[in-house]
Amino acid sequence: MKRQFVKGMKHGVPIMLGYLSVSFGFGVLCIQKNLSILTAVGISVTNLTSAGQVAGVGVIAAGGSILEMILCQLVINLRYSLMSLSLSQKLSPSFTLGHRLLAGYGVTDEIFAVASAQPEPIEPAYMYGLILTPFIGWSGGTLLGAVAGDIMPANVTAALSLMLYGMFIAIIIPPAKKNHKVLIVILIAAVISVIIHFLLPMISSGFSVIISAVIASVIGALFFPAEQQERGEGEA
Repeated sequence: MKRQFVKGMKHGVPIMLGYLSVSFGFGVLCIQKNLSILTAVGISVTNLTSAGQVAGVGVIAAGGSILEMILCQLVINLRYSLMSLSLSQKLSPSFTLGHRLLAGYGVTDEIFAVASAQPEPIEPAYMYGLILTPFIGWSGGTLLGAVAGDIMPANVTAALSLMLYGMFIAIIIPPAKKNHKVLIVILIAAVISVIIHFLLPMISSGFSVIISAVIASVIGALFFPAEQQERGEGEA
């Protein structure tokens, strides 16, 4: 168990380093939205979802409703359920229900990719180690960003917040370059968001994200469905 745990931690180090920079920007964003350092860290400790957290802070800052928050997080984070279902096929028999529930907390895009690439069945100790190091990077980066945002001048904080935009670009560019259908769906979502912003200003930013994502996803599924080969590559 110790060997598997240490192995998981080692595999999680690259993810941790990447999370440090991204979560630093999230911490700065929280301070910009007038959230406290404790609140910023609390959000990152209880959630491991960059896009979901940023969208959630936007809903909080805009005074959105609980329903708006629930729908926003459901749309953005639904992919984690699919990842968990796929990952469950690689778990060893020692992964009891309790272990599955605990490990489900730490399933992110990067952790899923690393765990799925393992040739042997995944043990609970390995999964916990793989989650621990990214968790430290994510929560620690948020703390550093929130502290920096709290003590730095406003103009410096505003410049640091640009890291969040870089994060989203880094998320969408690789799959868009690999598959033009993904690029089309991204552009559709962006156009819908712009239309809502200028023509339907009464719709809050949280619901704008939900509407844009759902409509773009439906259009993509109807007119640009993934070929069987593409689905097979994604499952691999």
